[in-house]
Amino acid sequence: MRIDILTCVPNLLDSFFAHSILKRAQQANHVEVVVHDIRDYSTNKHRTIDDYAFGGGAGMVLQIEPIARCIRALQGEREYDEIIYLTPDGEQMQQRMVNQLSLKGNLMMLCGHYKGVDQRVRDLFVTKEISIGDYVLSGGELAAAVLSDAIIRLIPGVLNDETSALTDSFQDNLLAPPVYSRPADFEGHQVPEILMSGHEAKIEEWRYEQSLKRTKERRPDLLQ
Repeated sequence: MRIDILTCVPNLLDSFFAHSILKRAQQANHVEVVVHDIRDYSTNKHRTIDDYAFGGGAGMVLQIEPIARCIRALQGEREYDEIIYLTPDGEQMQQRMVNQLSLKGNLMMLCGHYKGVDQRVRDLFVTKEISIGDYVLSGGELAAAVLSDAIIRLIPGVLNDETSALTDSFQDNLLAPPVYSRPADFEGHQVPEILMSGHEAKIEEWRYEQSLKRTKERRPDLLQ
């Protein structure tokens, strides 16, 4: 998989992809993440990419021309399964959506900034609009990082144990059950005996019951 991220503040993403699982995934060639500075596609010597909104109002708008030039340059090199715009008014990000995106080949992500992008960018180029929650960030960079992380960890070979991702919260519309590690007894607080029994079928049954209980208590909407 290849993920191209278009942003006007590329340095915000440097550290995120340079460590841990995401770094190893790139080193092992499971995924290629390329960050593009929209300012490199500006149409003037000052590298300006924003302007006032027609009709007035507070805040600046990312112009269509540099974004269009960047998108078209990339499309000239390869085909993209989705061109995603990260925006608060997009479709709510959910695990089912992430699962589907993890099966794609090439993804492009556009990060909004200021008051957002010229609507014509969304009309002409964007194929999918995604929100990571009902709140507003300073830009779409963190949202692109969150979405990329959720996708990349599902690519076969990225996690040491590929079944790990399948038991995460939301995969079956259930929250994950409690997990424990050593020591078995911490100041009188003990690990449930069933987890140390070695009885795989009973352990799985216990985990399902705990997932169901936790979901009913914390996210009953997932069971509707």
